[in-house]
Amino acid sequence: MNLITLIVLQFIAHLFTDYFLQSDEQAKEKNEEGFKSKFLIKHFIIAFTTSWLFSFQVKFLCFALIIAATHVTIDGLKKYINNHKLIGKYAFYIDQTLHISILIIASIIFNKYFTLHKVYGIEIEWQVILYIVGYLFCLKPSNILIKQIFNTVSITDQTNDDLEKAGRLIGALERLLALTFVLQGQYEAVGFLIAAKSILRFKEGDTKKTEYVLIGTMLSFAIAIGVGILIKKYA
Repeated sequence: MNLITLIVLQFIAHLFTDYFLQSDEQAKEKNEEGFKSKFLIKHFIIAFTTSWLFSFQVKFLCFALIIAATHVTIDGLKKYINNHKLIGKYAFYIDQTLHISILIIASIIFNKYFTLHKVYGIEIEWQVILYIVGYLFCLKPSNILIKQIFNTVSITDQTNDDLEKAGRLIGALERLLALTFVLQGQYEAVGFLIAAKSILRFKEGDTKKTEYVLIGTMLSFAIAIGVGILIKKYA
């Protein structure tokens, strides 16, 4: 294992901590309650456990504790960032940048003072790790990223709750398909997928809802294609 592999594994741990092992309700509670959130302690345990397990390094224990402690500290302070007049709309990006920066710094320091060992004596293929992080990112993290982009540019949700949930599932599926096509070099298939998605229509005259879905679709495909290109470049 090398430093870059450790950093990517820590990023995977972060994806599980902040997205797959945290519900929307729990995230909302943390944003509103800050350090008073009942979920914060549980979130600390999850952050520590995923960080340590995905490091595949026994000696990473203390660094995982540091990552988890700073993670919940940032989450506790996010309440005040959200309420700030100037930077409130950028709270999500600030929060994620700080989390990722800390795990990168922790990984660099660990690599400087400790020897990185193979995972249970097995060398993990770099390409496999990139594929895993790519497909994971195209699921729930991308849904939340798109929603945050809408909030940043003040685009209001034009769908009802049922349509929004269905849209999230459709978006995840189309990103997985698009990513797979890009990794296989089948770019024409991506074009066909985009064209097929264009058959989605709402009742005549509902321009706002149509534009809302169109923007979301373009962002969704852009994320999948971008992730695919990055994986192909560095795999």
